[in-house]
Amino acid sequence: MGGSKWVLEGDKFLNTMMYMDSGILEFVGRLLFGGYFLYMGLNHVFLKTDALTGYAQMKGVSNARTAVIGSGLLILVGGLGVVLGQYTRESTMLIAIFLVGVTFKMHAFWNDADPVMKMNDEVQFYKNMALLGASLAF
Repeated sequence: MGGSKWVLEGDKFLNTMMYMDSGILEFVGRLLFGGYFLYMGLNHVFLKTDALTGYAQMKGVSNARTAVIGSGLLILVGGLGVVLGQYTRESTMLIAIFLVGVTFKMHAFWNDADPVMKMNDEVQFYKNMALLGASLAF
């Protein structure tokens, strides 16, 4: 259990995880992926609601506070389900709904005139697209 073994294949060494239980890797993956959304959901709903509401208002979201709390509930429940390994398909669909709904409105970098804001939104947009891909693959 645990550890790696070096295997010579041709002229290359390959680090194989022969003794690593795949259940541990799945658990760590669920903690990282689900934990991210769980934490962000807590920020939306409880910890940073006012700051996120102000940001949403700046981006032109109507009923910004309701949108922040509602979207936060999607990722809070979705992240919790992934972390716990319960209803993972439904949980990742909640995350996907959040990502599609939020990404194109909040990180529309193609509309930004300020180069710093444009760069920041572009990074966030593509990060969210990668997370969307991961949520659909779950």
